[in-house]
Amino acid sequence: MTVEKKDIEIVIITGMSGAGKTVAVQSFEDLGYFCVDNLPPALLPKFVDLIEGANGKMEKVALVIDLRSQAFFEQLFETIDTISQSASVNLHVKTLFLDAKDAKLVQRYKETRRSHPLSKGGLPLTGITEERELLEEMKGRAQQIIDTTDLKPVELREKIIESFSSEHSSSFVVNVVSFGFKYGIPIDSDLTFDVRFLPNPHYIDHMRPKTGLEEEVSSYVLKWSETQQLIEKLKDLLDFMLPQYKREGKSQVVIGIGCTGGKHRSVTLAEYFGKHFSKEYDTRISHRDIEKGKGRLK
Repeated sequence: MTVEKKDIEIVIITGMSGAGKTVAVQSFEDLGYFCVDNLPPALLPKFVDLIEGANGKMEKVALVIDLRSQAFFEQLFETIDTISQSASVNLHVKTLFLDAKDAKLVQRYKETRRSHPLSKGGLPLTGITEERELLEEMKGRAQQIIDTTDLKPVELREKIIESFSSEHSSSFVVNVVSFGFKYGIPIDSDLTFDVRFLPNPHYIDHMRPKTGLEEEVSSYVLKWSETQQLIEKLKDLLDFMLPQYKREGKSQVVIGIGCTGGKHRSVTLAEYFGKHFSKEYDTRISHRDIEKGKGRLK
């Protein structure tokens, strides 16, 4: 008689110190996850045994892994692979990496008057730089990266609930984000495309204050042959890549499309691709920099 395996979801919460792991773990608790702070990977098999004997009460687990467990990172993934192959459970593992720009992390440490765990009494930036190097592999293994630089705690909580609540947890989300290179590349972007070579409505006086959300601007951007060629090539590329990301286990993919200021060309193409992929995927469109620079002389 074949015994049906139980499904167990494990979310590994990791990332930069000061990027919001405390808010994250509280959010997962609100979603009904059993949360453990820094469980040594060597104890993970025994922990899975405990889950199996919990009669379905611990089928969603969130583990916080940060720089305190740096010596165990490699062992962690080896242990998960071993359990996945031999356990009497179906183990579904996702890694959530929280990040923020260095300047914001320094600001947060100053506001809380805390010292960075790796700064050893020195400058916070020294510890942040060292930590970023230590966590590089963990970030590379993450299925989802959230940049908390401009997020309030309540906004981070909303993002986590949106991604991991039961009605969304099995979905694959495509996020298309427009941005301006003058304000920096989004650090949570998986794929970034530069469209600054396209004709720019900014240099047409009556279009300058408008955005790519308006028909006149979008029509101008889309009418050029180079725009149409770009669209066809990117559709071909993304139609190939997105199913691969989904098959690999990512819960979302962030596609960044950037122009100079993030108002005209990038907005137009983000809207186009967002609508195109919404036919097949759960797709979200956002325009990071569309409101920036208003009222300034260009």
